[in-house]
Amino acid sequence: MKRVKKYNILITGSSSGIGQALRKFYEGRGDTVVGISLNGDDYNADVSNKEALKVIFEDIKAKYGHIDILVNCAGFGLSGAIELIDEKQIQKEYDVNVLGTVYAVQLGLPIMSENGKIINISSACALFPLPFRAFYCSSKAAVSSFSDCLRMELSRTSIQVTAICPCDIKTNFTKNRQKDFKTNDRYGDAVRLSAERIDSREDKRMSIEKAVKIMTKIINKKKLKPQYVMGIRNKIMYQVQKFFPKSWVIKVLTKLFYIDK
Repeated sequence: MKRVKKYNILITGSSSGIGQALRKFYEGRGDTVVGISLNGDDYNADVSNKEALKVIFEDIKAKYGHIDILVNCAGFGLSGAIELIDEKQIQKEYDVNVLGTVYAVQLGLPIMSENGKIINISSACALFPLPFRAFYCSSKAAVSSFSDCLRMELSRTSIQVTAICPCDIKTNFTKNRQKDFKTNDRYGDAVRLSAERIDSREDKRMSIEKAVKIMTKIINKKKLKPQYVMGIRNKIMYQVQKFFPKSWVIKVLTKLFYIDK
């Protein structure tokens, strides 16, 4: 049976990676998709620039009237030792990953349809701490917590909110990650070697096609759960860690991902 209802879908970060793949999927099924990215999109802007976003959302309202689904996908990775990363890099990580999501929600809610959906793309890194990934992990943990709070605040409405925590996916995300290898006697080669260990798993990452299939199945659900964890390994680890002391979990993750030789 042919689907009758079509949606207005706004995706941030839709010019590459997961956002681009989601855009292609929804355009392919006949929905109207509007993208906001740094370049190569319907609207080119830094999502951490709220004034620029205000102008864009006003134009979206004038052209499309409303948004049915908002997918906050814009973000980037940053790796390096906490004490050595430049504060400008840290600020930008939180500005884009956290405030970019916040601003899109603040500006999108006034033009959301009555039964709209807000999909915040978090990360498995929001669930598991990693050495030399502190700012990315914590920024995505903030996105997940923000999603839960937003869901509570909208509980008296029909607007649904969820956070999707993807596993490692074969995109240009790893290539585009900002890597700061500055070190000192405290860390030695660990900053670089730990990053290389994670990057070496590129061939084991989930294909973008499979990821989109999973994510669109989630987004299309009639009733959304607060959070979805992608990847069998991540799902198992997320459940298992609940039964062990946090000190043990951190010890295991340190052994797996802190590489110094």
